Amino acid sequence: MKRNPFQLRKLLGCSYSSTPHSIQLTPSPNPFFAPIHSGRDADFIETIQHLCHQKRLKDVIPFLENQVRPPPAAYSKILQLCIEKRALNEGKRVHDYINRSGFLAGVFISNKILELYCKCGSMSDARKLFDEMGERDLCSWNTLISGYVRLGMVLEARELFDEMSERDNFSWTAMISGYVKHKQPWHALELYRLMQRNEHLMCNKFTVSSVLTASAAMHSLRLGKEIHGRIIRTGLDSDAVVSSALMDVYGKCGSLNEARYIFDRVEGKDIVVWTAMIDRYFGDGRWEDGLSLFSDFLCCGISPNEYTFAGVLNACAHQTAEELGRQVHGHMMRIGFDPCSFAASSLVHMYAKCGSVDRADKVFKWLPKPDLVSWTSLINGYAQSGQPHEALKLFDMLLKSGTQPDHVTFVGVLSACTHAGLVDKGLECFHLIKEKHGLLLTADHYACVVDLLSRSGRFKEAQDMIRSMPMKADKFLWSSLLGGCRIHGNYEIAEQAAEALFEIEPENAATYVTLANIYATAGKWNEVAKVRQLMDERGVVKKPGMSWVNINRKVHVFLVGDESHPKSKDILKYLGEISKRMKEEGFVPHTNYVLHDVEEEQKEHNLSYHSEKLAVAFGIISTPPGTPIKVFKNLRTCMDCHTALKFVSRIAERKITVRDSSRFHCFESGRCSCQDYW
Repeated sequence: MKRNPFQLRKLLGCSYSSTPHSIQLTPSPNPFFAPIHSGRDADFIETIQHLCHQKRLKDVIPFLENQVRPPPAAYSKILQLCIEKRALNEGKRVHDYINRSGFLAGVFISNKILELYCKCGSMSDARKLFDEMGERDLCSWNTLISGYVRLGMVLEARELFDEMSERDNFSWTAMISGYVKHKQPWHALELYRLMQRNEHLMCNKFTVSSVLTASAAMHSLRLGKEIHGRIIRTGLDSDAVVSSALMDVYGKCGSLNEARYIFDRVEGKDIVVWTAMIDRYFGDGRWEDGLSLFSDFLCCGISPNEYTFAGVLNACAHQTAEELGRQVHGHMMRIGFDPCSFAASSLVHMYAKCGSVDRADKVFKWLPKPDLVSWTSLINGYAQSGQPHEALKLFDMLLKSGTQPDHVTFVGVLSACTHAGLVDKGLECFHLIKEKHGLLLTADHYACVVDLLSRSGRFKEAQDMIRSMPMKADKFLWSSLLGGCRIHGNYEIAEQAAEALFEIEPENAATYVTLANIYATAGKWNEVAKVRQLMDERGVVKKPGMSWVNINRKVHVFLVGDESHPKSKDILKYLGEISKRMKEEGFVPHTNYVLHDVEEEQKEHNLSYHSEKLAVAFGIISTPPGTPIKVFKNLRTCMDCHTALKFVSRIAERKITVRDSSRFHCFESGRCSCQDYW
């Protein structure tokens, strides 16, 4: 017979409103509650259930401790709440109370306490309890193994696994996935082979997914195919999770067509499968295929998640496909997305990499709490776009926000100082990396400072820093020193830097070309000839200059001296006309780097065919007056093109942005954002 509310209040020593969601415990007039007899267990359990349902752990623990002989079911419910809330201290109170009360916990309650300790990371308590348990079942072993694996204690987990007299699929999967999660794929595969010898076990989708992840990490296509065969025989190949893992194996092992074959056969593809295949294309450098598949995905009726958006935006950043990135941005806004997600950070990164630092800044300011990736992307964006002072201002804001910078952030800050010629500020930031922020100095940091010093002509300090650095100088550092020598015509130190680069990457034509140009500027034509002879002997071929521009959603690519474009005649006609205007206004072609035995007129003609000039000319004749032009180039822009584009920007009244291999140049009204310091 159910008690009325008055009887229940009297029994529990608490006020009990008629509203079921407003239990209010009040102190009992007595130091302890009266014992609850078996006839009252149902009322007690009802109260426990109610408190647990409301997640009122602080109320339910004292309520339990004030009972003399609570029914065993109460322990299970309260322990489950402790597990859900990861409440280790409260769980220990329950465990202590059980021990003090004289209640002999069976395997079920002991496993609950064991699960609590494992999920709260208290493995010493978990192992102590496990060793003291008079009775254990398979769940006890599996729980402790999972706890060890979760904390990366795979050695302890394996020792326990080897002690088991009986194992099930969970035991094997926990151990195999633990090896995979903690970067030991070879052990995972070894254990999988051992599992195959047990005829009574049938692998489930979680086991094979973990093993496939291990195969992908080992880049073992042979083993991946072997596991694929077993999967087909067991009928697991239709599962979406397994299919995603299979695509990952084939993709990482270079068999992307087989990955696509599996993808096409999956019925009812979910977001995981779509995202996995799209990312595999991007990971293999097949950007167009990845973006094309993303377009198909948008038509399938499934909403992309932040992983999908982040992958596509990073691909747009890599390909400088800003127009597509803006479309993705628009789609994200229409369906709604979390501004605190890493997809938002990818949006800032995409705009910054595409040279639209103003848009990157707008997105950044829209974020409620920008993460470090967003801060760093925008700092780098400003540094690369000729706004170093904005980059340094943003860095100060980052420090005031309480966000801790990392080594990548400081690369952007040092780069900003380099582009602005702020040597003392750059050196100050360099010393703060370790002294104030406790970060290790990396080779990238040293390369930035060597770049900063050598661009300013402070070669002795640059050489002293190279000698004192704790790691061996890499190609980026020597290239920075060589670049400074190019600016100041210091061919003696340039020879040292070039020799080091010849050792590190003898096939890189940029080193030979830069050294030859430094010799050419100094009029040392015999040395120029020797460098070119060395290139011939080593079979080094200069990479052709290539520029591209996006007009009306189509990318147009130009090579140096290219006359294959359908509009080639119009392009050359425009270049001829504007060249006359430029010379009338004082432009003098920079022919220093062109072969000295070529006629001056031919030298000028050769320079006029550089790829960025062709791309800019095409952009101008293909768009309405005043339209900004944005061109991308695979190599560093030369001095002649840099000077010429300043004239073009003023004469054509256009804003022309050129991103070369090192930075963005924004030409407007006869000036460049780099202030001729690049």
